[in-house]
Amino acid sequence: MKRRAVIKNLLIVAGGVAVLPSCTTNSGKASIQLNRITIDSDQEQILSEITETLIPRTDGPGAKDLNLHLFVLKMVDDCHSKDDQTCFINGLNIVEDLAQKRFNQSVKDITAAQRLTLLQELENTENKDQDSYRFYTITKRRTIQGFLNSKYVMSDLKRYELIPGRYNGYFPVKSSSKTS
Repeated sequence: MKRRAVIKNLLIVAGGVAVLPSCTTNSGKASIQLNRITIDSDQEQILSEITETLIPRTDGPGAKDLNLHLFVLKMVDDCHSKDDQTCFINGLNIVEDLAQKRFNQSVKDITAAQRLTLLQELENTENKDQDSYRFYTITKRRTIQGFLNSKYVMSDLKRYELIPGRYNGYFPVKSSSKTS
């Protein structure tokens, strides 16, 4: 009888040990697995605020609601060159530093209008080879791509009909008063 109790307790302890790593979350890492770039949770939040500035919440969901920052991160990680990935990380840090210099706050803490002016400055920069400009163009392009390919846009906004459209046999036709 004691063997059963020992085996039962051993299984409970083994199950606890197996579940324990999932209970301790590392708050310093990004919320998705990235293979080629390294992003911490603060940088992920900054990117989230930037994408929300590009596509804000209105009548429909915004970039945060659609998790477009995760789409941007995954696309940069999987589809961009090593040079683009380096420029992306450097540009993200430059944007944060620029917000600290301008507004004495992080990108996460400034208002949407301040973020918009910050992004407009990045877009209007004269040196197009800067990391900050390349970061902005990559982020903007991938955010728009993610929005247009999201379930919200594809199912709620776009109603696809095969050309020539549906046939309505009961549609009233106005008779032509012109006779030849």
